[in-house]
Amino acid sequence: MHIRLRLGCLSLVCALAVVVAGCTARGDISRPIPTALIPAPQAAQRLVVVLPGRADNLDALQRGGIAEAIHGSWPDADVLLAELTMPYYLHGTAPQRLHNEVIVPARRRGYREVWLSGASMGGMGSVMYDRSYPGEVDGIILLAPYLGDRPILREIAAAGGVESWDPGPSRTLAESNWQHEMWRHLQTWADSPHRTRNVWLAYGEHDSLRSAMPLLIPLLPREHVLVRPGGHEWPVWSPALGEVLQAASAEAAAR
Repeated sequence: MHIRLRLGCLSLVCALAVVVAGCTARGDISRPIPTALIPAPQAAQRLVVVLPGRADNLDALQRGGIAEAIHGSWPDADVLLAELTMPYYLHGTAPQRLHNEVIVPARRRGYREVWLSGASMGGMGSVMYDRSYPGEVDGIILLAPYLGDRPILREIAAAGGVESWDPGPSRTLAESNWQHEMWRHLQTWADSPHRTRNVWLAYGEHDSLRSAMPLLIPLLPREHVLVRPGGHEWPVWSPALGEVLQAASAEAAAR
């Protein structure tokens, strides 16, 4: 369903906890999502789609070494960097655009598996994509995802965690409640543990968003959580993603 979120510059800062210079943000939603395909070094069987953090563009993703990390673990995986930036989220069309312009065309190309990974804002985007299109990708890798501001995190923590938290009646997604509704969706992972069979989390032990992770971790298999030295940056996320892919392959082979 198309949902338009009307966020001004101030509410953008409040809602997504980011700082955008002036009242501008990178990205032109009137054009297709910019992408860059980095081919696999061998015959491609899989695709890993990577979503950026709030300050990233395609060049930043390439400099972050994410494609090299993926190819080091999955040499049969193409890597598709997707510049799904702030304006797509502000317009309320990020999941729909990602689905129509990236995931559906990838499926048509015949990949055996399509995985989705995102860092920080991109991790949030990955969760919101799963909310709109559950089960459409074969795996999700969350790299220090942005999971909301302190009020919603305190509310859930005070309830004893997301499994015991009462989100109340379901509401239409809007500017005022999107964080609440995102966590309502995450709660469904607790109700259906099989849905996290291929969901992984990685972040740095000094990450600026780490305080939210204890609320998410109980929803995932324990072995699907990687905490590594470092902060909120690609030098932590890229090698961690490579580790996740190696572990995912080992886990799949053991099933």
